[in-house]
Amino acid sequence: MKGNRKRMRYRSLFLRLIFICLGAILVSVALEIFLVPNNIIDGGITGISIMLAHLTGIKLGLYLFVLNLPFLVIGYKQIGKTFALSTLIGVAVMSIGTTYLIPVPVLTHDLLLSAVFGGIILGIGIGMVIRAGGSLDGTEIVSILLSKKSPFSVGELVMIINIFILGSAGFIFGWDKAMYSLIAYYIAFKMIDITIEGLDQSKSVWIISEEYTQIGEALSARLGRGVTYLEGEGGYSGEYKKVIFCVITRLEEAKLKTIVEEIDDSAFLAIGNIHDVRGGRFKKKNIH
Repeated sequence: MKGNRKRMRYRSLFLRLIFICLGAILVSVALEIFLVPNNIIDGGITGISIMLAHLTGIKLGLYLFVLNLPFLVIGYKQIGKTFALSTLIGVAVMSIGTTYLIPVPVLTHDLLLSAVFGGIILGIGIGMVIRAGGSLDGTEIVSILLSKKSPFSVGELVMIINIFILGSAGFIFGWDKAMYSLIAYYIAFKMIDITIEGLDQSKSVWIISEEYTQIGEALSARLGRGVTYLEGEGGYSGEYKKVIFCVITRLEEAKLKTIVEEIDDSAFLAIGNIHDVRGGRFKKKNIH
């Protein structure tokens, strides 16, 4: 039993390492084949490194590694050894990748194409590393620590820092390049979400209806989803009600609304996003 657990642990660590390395390589490709040659930057330490490399003539890979090192130490102390090690591997692979990809010809000098495709590849790469438990940018670590002592969330702090960095690009590369950098950053931001959460994003559903039994049976039969009946009490009326709870995928949302409306068009329906679902009977089944 212990041997099986050990093998599973090693297999999990190996897969995480593969994801981190592949993600870091994709980021290197996005930077050196699309963004950097066209003076389009990313946010965070990567953006600062691109500007410094342009001003000093020193290789980008060196700045990426050296500027992230202090944040790796902070991450090790504040977040954990596994996170710091995963981040170190990712940053090292990214730094080496950007160094050895310099001789590769640029695919396009069209600024819009560079921003779009560079942003897509960049976002997928960063998303893969984050999904594997690492990071490629020290500003995320700083934002996590600052959020504990400020009224801003981690996401808001990352955005504030990156707006300042992307704005600085206007003074170095020109304001048109800064605007293309914003396009690339926005696309990368969206692709990170898709890579982490997946296209088949899960959603939680809460339904309050007098026809709860019929709705629950229909959801089980036509969506193949298990449902849970919860006891609820109306805050205004004081009446006890049955609340239906279930988890669906984004692609099943329209069908669920149709099923509920067919049975009770006055039913209360609330749908929210879920970042992760594990265990239970949550498996993809046919819709009918």
